[in-house]
Amino acid sequence: MSTDAAYPQDVAACHALLVQRDATVEQHNATIIQMQRELEQLKHFVALLQRKRFGPRSEKLDPDQLSLFEEPAEEAAQQEASSAEPAETVVREHRRRGGGRNALPDHLPREIIEHDLSEEEKCCPGCGQERTRIGSDTSEQLEFIPASLKVIQHVRHKYACRACDGEVARAPLPPQPIDKGLPGPGLLAALVVGKYSDHLPLYRLEDYFARHQVELSRSTLCRWAAQTAELLAPLYDLMAQRVRLSKNIHTDDTPVSVLDPNLPHCRTGRFWCYVGDDANPYSVYDYTARRKRDGPAKFLAGYEGYLQADAFAGYDGIYAGGSVKQVLCWAHARRKFHEARTNQPEPAHRALGFIARLYALERKAKDLAKLEEWNLRDTDQRQRFHAARYQFRQEHALPILDEFYTWLQEAKRDVLPKSPVGQAIRYALPRWDGLTRYCEDGALAIDNNLAERTLRLCAIGRKNWTFLGSDNGGRTAAILFTFTASCKANQVEPWAYLRDAIARIPAMSADADLTLLLPDHWLADHPKARRTWSR
Repeated sequence: MSTDAAYPQDVAACHALLVQRDATVEQHNATIIQMQRELEQLKHFVALLQRKRFGPRSEKLDPDQLSLFEEPAEEAAQQEASSAEPAETVVREHRRRGGGRNALPDHLPREIIEHDLSEEEKCCPGCGQERTRIGSDTSEQLEFIPASLKVIQHVRHKYACRACDGEVARAPLPPQPIDKGLPGPGLLAALVVGKYSDHLPLYRLEDYFARHQVELSRSTLCRWAAQTAELLAPLYDLMAQRVRLSKNIHTDDTPVSVLDPNLPHCRTGRFWCYVGDDANPYSVYDYTARRKRDGPAKFLAGYEGYLQADAFAGYDGIYAGGSVKQVLCWAHARRKFHEARTNQPEPAHRALGFIARLYALERKAKDLAKLEEWNLRDTDQRQRFHAARYQFRQEHALPILDEFYTWLQEAKRDVLPKSPVGQAIRYALPRWDGLTRYCEDGALAIDNNLAERTLRLCAIGRKNWTFLGSDNGGRTAAILFTFTASCKANQVEPWAYLRDAIARIPAMSADADLTLLLPDHWLADHPKARRTWSR
């Protein structure tokens, strides 16, 4: 039987067979294209995992990278301009760290130990006469003295009338941080700083006190931490109220594992941070059992101003009323292009070049404040800087943003929607108003990195104590994290501040003004407690 016999002899039947085969080929081509897309996505996903596991975490990029992908005409014009006049190389000012040993602080106590020659050594070997002292050389050595514990005995004298055997009078006991409790203010402050600033789990603190021959169980320390948070709650509420008076608030959240007796495993709770502006420099934390919109909605109830956050959909209800304006983070938008740079280098680096130019302008604006020698802690000079930065952004940043927006619209048509660059563009374009709103006011930041840095306290602590024991423990941690983070933001030594606040609050009435105990106000009365943080 010949091969031609397998095909129909009728022309119409042949046409039908060809149409069927064309449809089959088209389906195969569509399947191949889909598989290629999935392969590209899987390669991108594997590359991300490898970079997160083995690659550098830095996302820095030279702002001149954009010139690699400019049009030939533009590039030729730039080369012609550069050949006509040599370009100047601008080197950012930096301070070179000198070598040698740093001087020891003057406030440390000095113990003088004198080293002298023996009587035999004082005799001159040449003539045998006694040598005369002509001076001395002094060198300093830094020594460590472990922290000490002491017992304070409160002796209350009693008086009675011998004539009539009347009522016995006894001197009152001053208000204590914990009623009828064992710890003093300094011990409670050390507990808070140890766990929520130095990130020591309670079992390590238990061992620390055991080395001083004092047995304090971790359950006792946990109870003291909760009672300290309850004592500081009115001051925490005042700080939260002051943060809600800010012109702009930075916020972000991070997960934390929470023990649940009803589950065989831990569930996920959330820490939220709310960072106030320069007039209200407090970092307030909140805890919620779930990542739901009711957490930020409850904390920010009644707030009017700018909210700098990520694109979490839970904030949409807050923006709906119009009293809160959305300010999105360019670091989040940039990260998506940065992750796509190995799969689609040309469009990804083109976008990264635009964003690098925006960040270069922000650095120039900060250099302007240094050039003018403005003290940003002073209210008037800070307002002058914000006005100058607003004008600078209007003149220089807005043209770059307009050019970037036009390029995004054009690139959207040239890339696949589900490709890495396509997803990055689909993230940026619908949120363009929030991404460009930072140009409306010089007090706003280009990104939300401030909130992410503030959440480092929770992230570092989470690696050490691993999980929370309950939701009540989460609320305790949120209050105490607020004080350690706010001390860091205001350059306040946390132990000295907390010891004073814990000692003074019990003696205050319920309607007392706690403003003087806010970290920045307290530092004004205790300037020696200022501390410069290394990180």
